[in-house]
Amino acid sequence: MAIAAQAQDRVYIQIEAHPSLNEAEQAVRGYAARLQDVNGFALGGGWYAVALGPFDPDTAQARLRDYRRAGAVPSDSYVAVAEDYGQRFYPIGAEATQPAPQAPAVVATPEPDPQPVDETPAEARRSEALLTRDEKMDLQIALRWAGFYNSTIDAAFGAGTRNSMAAWQDANGYQTTGVLTTRQRAELIAQYNAVLEGMGMAQVRDDEAGISMQLPTGAVAFDHYEYPFAHYTGTGTVDGARVLLISQAGDQNTLFGLYDIMQTLEIVPLNGPRERRSGNFTLVGQNDRIVSHTEASLEGGEVKGFTLIWPAGDEERRTRILAAMQDSFARIPGAVLQPSDGRAEQDIDLLAGLEIRKPRLSRSGFYVNASGTVVTVAEAVQNCTRITLDEEFDATLVTLDEAAGIAVLRPDRALAPMSVAAFPEAQPRLQSEVAVSGYSFEGVLGAPTLTFGKLEDVKGLGGEPGLRRLALNHQPGDAGGPVLDAAGSVVGMLLPRTTGARQLPDAVSFATGSDSIRSVLQGAGLSAAATAGGAVLDPVDLTRIATGMTVLVSCWD
Repeated sequence: MAIAAQAQDRVYIQIEAHPSLNEAEQAVRGYAARLQDVNGFALGGGWYAVALGPFDPDTAQARLRDYRRAGAVPSDSYVAVAEDYGQRFYPIGAEATQPAPQAPAVVATPEPDPQPVDETPAEARRSEALLTRDEKMDLQIALRWAGFYNSTIDAAFGAGTRNSMAAWQDANGYQTTGVLTTRQRAELIAQYNAVLEGMGMAQVRDDEAGISMQLPTGAVAFDHYEYPFAHYTGTGTVDGARVLLISQAGDQNTLFGLYDIMQTLEIVPLNGPRERRSGNFTLVGQNDRIVSHTEASLEGGEVKGFTLIWPAGDEERRTRILAAMQDSFARIPGAVLQPSDGRAEQDIDLLAGLEIRKPRLSRSGFYVNASGTVVTVAEAVQNCTRITLDEEFDATLVTLDEAAGIAVLRPDRALAPMSVAAFPEAQPRLQSEVAVSGYSFEGVLGAPTLTFGKLEDVKGLGGEPGLRRLALNHQPGDAGGPVLDAAGSVVGMLLPRTTGARQLPDAVSFATGSDSIRSVLQGAGLSAAATAGGAVLDPVDLTRIATGMTVLVSCWD
């Protein structure tokens, strides 16, 4: 298995092919007298190849360049993969998968004249004149990709293009005429397309979706329809590769709704450029795992487009595949996917078979002023790429006090809370009733709930003055929520149940006292409302005040 795996990464330099075994044996022995790593293979159809190798791809390209310049091999020699060859006839008894010893690079001093090209410059110009405009532009694109051309792709072969052709010829061991021959043009395009080997780029016509376009059929294959998507899932060739075809009848509202919905999906990461116009949109999302590109447009009452999901770090291949998909995209009028009949399996975390993006964790918080500043627990904001309030409004971390376990957030745009926290001037009474307002189930219910308990102590188990011990059983999502007394004053902020290696009993909870909260706010240059206390509130009024100030704080990767 190790030898087979090694062979997959090895290539050969094919230098000659002959129509008979006798001729091939004579040729291979002639080369073996001058060069190392000489092999003879059957090609099939009565033809036989003389090849050097095996080498890794980079070594093969460098060795081919050196051999050409030294005149050691024909100028039309090229790099071939091992799968092109059949049974080995020379050297007898050698293993095809066994790597050959690395021969030193051929260096000639003085360097002889380069090998003549397969066409004269005049012949090359005549064959070049037969190229279409698109073929000329393809050559400029390939030269730019190879690093030899940095001007406009215009199909005009001026001085800049000629110089880049000459530079490419020199780098590949050819005579520097500035005019590519037919064989050299083919080699340049082959180099350009080498990155797509194994991708199986082919035009796919999907009559159900009403879309025809090039797809990497070696990396993805059709799986199923789930309105408004045709799902093409990975074949395993490229880890994480996926394609969605988008197809539905609709209008501008449909297009805009799709734009909003796509951004809630896990396949469209938060980071990346995105643009919505009157008749189309583009969405790019990327993280350390994937890069996702979505585009869709509205024409004739039909919204159609596609999404390409590709693993991060494979940019050259991804951009080449994306360009081919964009260039080949064609609509089949009158054919769109239809809504399902409702019998498909439903899942709150899925949309059309795609996972809805969810925050890494969500905790509770509460408003402390009329502009929407929020106090929450420190764990709610740690290592987040994005922080949201109620999963809708972006927020920025103002200050973080790790010791007190308090974080202060400012919404990126001013909000108008229904109520804000007011902190009592006096210490709360022991054994008094308290209530925690929080998103117990991290936003699943869509609204905060109240959990009732008692104030057991105004200090921690170790006598810490800044803590409040509560007889109260809460859920992880409640952490960060306000702890209110019977008059609706905020006497503290609920802390997570687990502190370091300690796991508290179910009926024991701790809260940061109001004095600590006010101190952190003052340190951030913010004031906090104070109250002298008041009468015990009706449960309905207490619920209204508590839920009006409570907010869901979400941390996103």
